[in-house]
Amino acid sequence: MCPVACSLDLFGDKWTLLIVRDLLGGKSQFKDFLASPEKIATNILAERLDRLESNGLVERYPSGNIAGREAYRLTEKGRSLRPLMAQFKAWGLAHIDGTDARMQVDN
Repeated sequence: MCPVACSLDLFGDKWTLLIVRDLLGGKSQFKDFLASPEKIATNILAERLDRLESNGLVERYPSGNIAGREAYRLTEKGRSLRPLMAQFKAWGLAHIDGTDARMQVDN
């Protein structure tokens, strides 16, 4: 019942938070997530997007760019992660040498 443990059940791997980072940065297409510098595998990306969707953080919608394709966006619940992601970014910039703020996730 610990809220930290329950949150880690959902976000306890780097890929999930990196997908949230990318969604906050404006990515919405499956191919866009694959193009991120961390090089997530397609099967892991699909599983994490499904998990985020089933937990109400992400929703699929028809892509306006490609007929028959879907895109992804954060729900209100997912967007509520923005301050947390901004704190992760700030902490990394302050405490990990060589980090660089390339994505905008601030409030």
